Amino acid sequence: MQNAECKVQDDGAEPGISNLRFEIVDVPVALLAGGLATRLRPITQAIPKALVDVGGRPFIDHQLSLLSRHGVRNVVLCLGHLGEQVEDYVGDGSAYGLSVRYSYDGETLVGTAGALRWALPKLGDLFWVMYGDSYMDIDYAAVLNYFAAASSAAPASSNHNPMGLMTVLRNDDQWDRSNVVFENGRLECYDKRNLTPTMQFIDYGVQLLRREALLHLAPGEPADLADIYRDLTAAGRMTGYEVSNRFYEIGTPQSLEEARRVLGSAGTPPAQVRKSA
Repeated sequence: MQNAECKVQDDGAEPGISNLRFEIVDVPVALLAGGLATRLRPITQAIPKALVDVGGRPFIDHQLSLLSRHGVRNVVLCLGHLGEQVEDYVGDGSAYGLSVRYSYDGETLVGTAGALRWALPKLGDLFWVMYGDSYMDIDYAAVLNYFAAASSAAPASSNHNPMGLMTVLRNDDQWDRSNVVFENGRLECYDKRNLTPTMQFIDYGVQLLRREALLHLAPGEPADLADIYRDLTAAGRMTGYEVSNRFYEIGTPQSLEEARRVLGSAGTPPAQVRKSA
């Protein structure tokens, strides 16, 4: 996909008449956990980030337990750096009430979108995309129902059907640099690299994606999901959903310590942050 301006297209076409419904047990999660985790060294020199201790448990325990509680049943772990340790620990996922399978990046780093392209044969037509260093406690069923409704309301032409959904959080540069323009319930612009003052939201880290969004990539071709999302948003093929629970992540020593304080042994995050007006 080529770089595109931040605008949503609206040609006034009539909406489609299909009445879609997705069941959360049928939609797998692609959990991206193949990074080198250089910012957490020396902790991650011998273990992958997914196995870093948080509240007396490997971080992956918190993630998989959370997904299971929300009704997810199938997970594909996209692994790279020291990934065999994660597979040895998690196994088939039955301890979490899940079915867990694995996809490995291989010898060459292929980026987040490239990792998903490798995993596509195991993911089906629609899947969640999440990051292996983030804890995101939201109403997953509500997000999925919203995407089904948005897909049903889209014009019948396949050129207008949403290819994905991005959850967004009102951020105002509080937890990281804001990178989303979200106005009146619409995802107007996403650009991780070209930030503007109008961006008050941040991509939350939970996405839904249709497999067609990645079929233009060859298996093994390096690609970044940030570019995929940017171009889908510019083309009006990515819908947005605002969440209110903040995320917690372990990508830096500072955020790791915060996650340890918040999750602790109970794994329970605190109250919601405010939603935008």
